[in-house]
Amino acid sequence: MLVQSFKDLPLSAPVQRSIKELGFETLFPIQAQTITPLLEGKDVIGQAQTGTGKTAAFGLPMVERLDPQVRKVQGLILVPTRELAMQVTQNMMQFSKYTHLRVAAVYGGASMERQMRELQNGAQIVVGTPGRVIDLIERRMLNLAAVKIVVLDEADRMLDMGFIEDITFILSKAPTDRQTSLFSATIDRTVMNVCNRYMKNPVKVFVSRDEIGVTQMKQYYIVVNPHAKFETLCTILHEGSVERAIVFCRTRHETTKIAEKLAQKGYRTQALHAGYTQPQRERAIGAFRAGKLNLLVATDVAARGLDIEGITHIINYDIPNEAPVYFHRVGRTARKGCDGTAVSIVSYGEMSDFNNIKAITKTVIEEIKPRNNSDSPVVSFF
Repeated sequence: MLVQSFKDLPLSAPVQRSIKELGFETLFPIQAQTITPLLEGKDVIGQAQTGTGKTAAFGLPMVERLDPQVRKVQGLILVPTRELAMQVTQNMMQFSKYTHLRVAAVYGGASMERQMRELQNGAQIVVGTPGRVIDLIERRMLNLAAVKIVVLDEADRMLDMGFIEDITFILSKAPTDRQTSLFSATIDRTVMNVCNRYMKNPVKVFVSRDEIGVTQMKQYYIVVNPHAKFETLCTILHEGSVERAIVFCRTRHETTKIAEKLAQKGYRTQALHAGYTQPQRERAIGAFRAGKLNLLVATDVAARGLDIEGITHIINYDIPNEAPVYFHRVGRTARKGCDGTAVSIVSYGEMSDFNNIKAITKTVIEEIKPRNNSDSPVVSFF
């Protein structure tokens, strides 16, 4: 049975004192499901959005398990940006206030000398961005030989930003018998590759805030021959009263191809994938938000974090390999109490992945039967 309150956790008096000071009482779902296995020394994969309490989920067990008598770096938290580094560092200082553990933040754009002094003064927990961490390792100012615990926070963002080689280098400098945990808003194949490479029998915890929203939307799926996918998409757009939609594809190539074919049919559309520069992506999103476009054809990477009001439909042109990604996608609609519709176009070869999605959702995904046993669906009741 999961514990529901912080006071019920097997934490030492100094840590409990910090928790009480912070006013923490009831556990968030990600905390309830990850703190105990982390305290037990297990590797953990945690899928949760920012703002769901994940810093405490990995931070409290780290503070509890490290030895304040050892004046070496024992805990390492890697984050994608300096802003997040500062935020996590502040949290870790609050958690460790009465344990006498020292926390240092290392990130670019700030004084290297000050950060080096903090390390020389015996920091035991380091929160840092990959680039600055590597810089300090190469200057022999940061030694990871005594590290017991590594956390990869917002792993999907770090991978989006091209940090995979940096992460690989950093982890090669830490002991192989360390505890490793990874927290990410989405758990896609790229993130899972990192997990498979660096983690040992991890406990998997999927807590998606997006899934809360799917209870207030209509969800449908249509099973089609792979060659009938585009025709089916056009039928949905034509008959489904689609005002503003995101069409999700798996690859950049597919995204570009579908956007071009839709534009040829007169739709106001734009592809959105990681191959575009950040200014190009921002212009496309701005045009979509302003109503100049009514369709975005996007990969998961490009659409991550999009929060645009008035999206009426999410259409899964390709089914995601990882079930939690589905909830992240469809969570782009039915936001702030509005209605929304999600439609998945499932080819025969994608049924296994789609069945995994149906198996873990508590909501109903209704099948649309083909019209007259053909591959053209009936979608007029959307």
